[in-house]
Amino acid sequence: MNERVPLPRPLFDAHLHIVDPRFPLVENDGYLPPAFTVAQYRERVAGLRVRGGAVVSGSFQGFDQGYLCAALAALGPSFVGVTQVPAGVTDEEITRLDAAGVRAVRFNVRRGGSATLDQLDRLARRVHDVAGWHAELYVDARDLPELASTLAALPAVAVDHLGLHRDGLPPLLALVERGVKVKATGFGRVDLDPAEAMAAIMRTDPTALMAGTDLPSTRARRPFADDDLALVAGTVGEEHLDAVLWDNAAAFYRVPTGRTTPE
Repeated sequence: MNERVPLPRPLFDAHLHIVDPRFPLVENDGYLPPAFTVAQYRERVAGLRVRGGAVVSGSFQGFDQGYLCAALAALGPSFVGVTQVPAGVTDEEITRLDAAGVRAVRFNVRRGGSATLDQLDRLARRVHDVAGWHAELYVDARDLPELASTLAALPAVAVDHLGLHRDGLPPLLALVERGVKVKATGFGRVDLDPAEAMAAIMRTDPTALMAGTDLPSTRARRPFADDDLALVAGTVGEEHLDAVLWDNAAAFYRVPTGRTTPE
């Protein structure tokens, strides 16, 4: 059983998934996830001092927005959405989703289910122009060199799960130098030493790192453990802990409430 490790600070969970069986799911590479509802999420993070977070659409949710709007309504205003939209999404739909709490568009390079890379530049710029959204990429950082010029020119970008692979750390750090944010999440799915990667990112730009749980850790080799957040805390140090656990992500996602929001 996973032992609960109390956090010294409130957490903005920068990456979580909600899987609500009331809404449609799309099989991806033969995979359909088990349910992980808002109630299950709250039960799992009880005691972790989660005060806000980002609900991220997975490949298995395609372009469905129903589950996300319902989850954000249930979780409250300190939680925001990261969604997948087709390249032809209307300005009216972007505005509607923004009003529901969506703050970013996701490009799932690794698993699909989102708009494609050749649509990235135009779509990322349009959602930013219409609603101030940033772009997020689930991508193996070894593929970043071919995307670097495009990503560096975008208004705001985040990369999931420390870029996944140790060999992608140099190009990831080069983008961090140019303002790209990185999620310290998914330690059970990466091929790198999370502490080494986080330390390198902190040396490059301490405002870049955002911590989260990646719950329910779909398809990861091991699920999130509370000790993952203890590793974050031990790596970034007391000086930067508030920023990595809350401030960096809350500013990036434009969260209207502070870290004292009740659970």
